[in-house]
Amino acid sequence: MHALIEYIPLILFFAVFKLVDIYWATALLISTTFIQVAYSYIKYKKVPTRQWIFFAIAAVFGTLTIVFHDEQFIKWKATMIYAGLSMTLLVSRYVLNKNLVKKALSTILDNANESAQPVIIPEPLWNNLNLLWVMITAGIAVLNIYIAYNFSLDFWVNFKVFGLMGITFVSILITIFCLFKYLPEDEEIK
Repeated sequence: MHALIEYIPLILFFAVFKLVDIYWATALLISTTFIQVAYSYIKYKKVPTRQWIFFAIAAVFGTLTIVFHDEQFIKWKATMIYAGLSMTLLVSRYVLNKNLVKKALSTILDNANESAQPVIIPEPLWNNLNLLWVMITAGIAVLNIYIAYNFSLDFWVNFKVFGLMGITFVSILITIFCLFKYLPEDEEIK
């Protein structure tokens, strides 16, 4: 449910773009992202770093889009987010010696594991998955800006909403497929 809530600004951005224009959609994107930050602070007394980053990038590029009445600024938002994520994964792994993909997925796997068997994933697989996500996020950053400058605004918005969601979904499936053989089997009901 939490993941669905994070897509609300994007869904509203798409709807308002289709009904009105890019500038109203951008203003709504900034507003709804701010509401998410405020909600997290009110409910949890803490705002996740990624929400602050998404809000800051939306606020900066969105404000530039509205003030200069130039859609090019908002088109850079996804590229900045995905390029930043790619660099974060790369630097954290090879400079700080921390595998953020392993950290995130280990938490999910541990919480989802109902069997008594521990989930043991080989370290080389974690390194490969981290590198895979570096390439995926870098590829998305490049693809977004390529589409932004070589296709219509309408095509770019459709890609931003459906294409990026589709790429992310396929990437998650690939990740699950890579981890699947290491997951404990469900205990049979007797």
